Amino acid sequence: MRIYLDHNATTPLRDEVLEEMARVLRDCHGNPSSVHAEGEAARAVVDAAREQVAALLGAAPGEVLFTAGATEANNTALLGLLRAGGDGRRRQLVSSNVEHPSVEAPLQTLERAGFRVTRLPVDGEGLLDPDRVAEALGPETALLSLLWANNETGAIQPLREIAGWARARGVPVHADATQAVGKIPVDLRQLPLDLLSLSAHKLNGPKGVGALWVRDGRAVEPLLQGGPQERQRRGGTENVAGIAGLGVACELARRELPERQRAWAALRDRLWEGIRARIPRVARNGSAQHALCNTLNVAFEGAAGEVLLQALDLEGVAVSAGAACASGSVEPSPVLLAMGLPPGRARGSLRLSVGHGVDAAQIDRVLELLPPLVERARARRAA
Repeated sequence: MRIYLDHNATTPLRDEVLEEMARVLRDCHGNPSSVHAEGEAARAVVDAAREQVAALLGAAPGEVLFTAGATEANNTALLGLLRAGGDGRRRQLVSSNVEHPSVEAPLQTLERAGFRVTRLPVDGEGLLDPDRVAEALGPETALLSLLWANNETGAIQPLREIAGWARARGVPVHADATQAVGKIPVDLRQLPLDLLSLSAHKLNGPKGVGALWVRDGRAVEPLLQGGPQERQRRGGTENVAGIAGLGVACELARRELPERQRAWAALRDRLWEGIRARIPRVARNGSAQHALCNTLNVAFEGAAGEVLLQALDLEGVAVSAGAACASGSVEPSPVLLAMGLPPGRARGSLRLSVGHGVDAAQIDRVLELLPPLVERARARRAA
């Protein structure tokens, strides 16, 4: 039996989600835009899921726009909001230097179109300085877009304080909450945000579906045109079964969040304390205090992260390396480099993320496997 510790990459589908999706695929074949009974049944499924997503977020159902995932949601937030803005004086965007590629790529597109992008640095724990964010905002700022919780280190940004500064300056705020939703409380009635992105497959839902929350009254031009769906905000026939799965995943997250936080944090801490006790020359990357309950990023001095990843995979354990392969060469993680980590430490890092289905026995098995694998990886690198 394999041990899956890569829940920040994607999560296993919950049985409840699968059962609802199977029911919809079997029984609800109508087009939600059709006015006959079959269409009305499909529309009811979409409407019910919209209410489930809204309930998790503390939002109104009409503010939830279904997408094909967080990548589309992020692109719609940045490109759609700015196309709808119509204020030629606002030509600055403010973000960070540790954003997900689905935000960074639209930012680069907007730069080529003449916008000025301010990318603020994070500190050694991966956190932004709220005062520095406030200083970057001005009358020319069209949008502040930030990753709420980092997918590699789990660092949680002080979003409430930052968004409050932006609201006071009249700057709209977009939060990429892909890793946050389902792991930390989200109440949009209390947060001064304007847009928020999420993806179903990060919280035990299906791949290929997500949502963009748009505060009522905020105009966003559709990224996908050609149909009246989603209140004219996203053309194309809805992925009814996928949307139903997202709704159930959000309902489960809403009910289980306190217990998830307690259980996953206990597993994460058990893993870190075990690593620290059994393996010398290790360090935790990122904030220990302001971090997701399920995420641990560890640097193994003198070992190559990709070698450890492959060795663990052969032993039946799935993790993620703190490095990415590009053009056949291994590059250190840009996120870890942005935090000021030396390239060698960044290359020797692993991300271990727990979630549904992981238990203490699995953590203990990983702790048995890791020490000799790290020793061999260090010997290989030293040779």
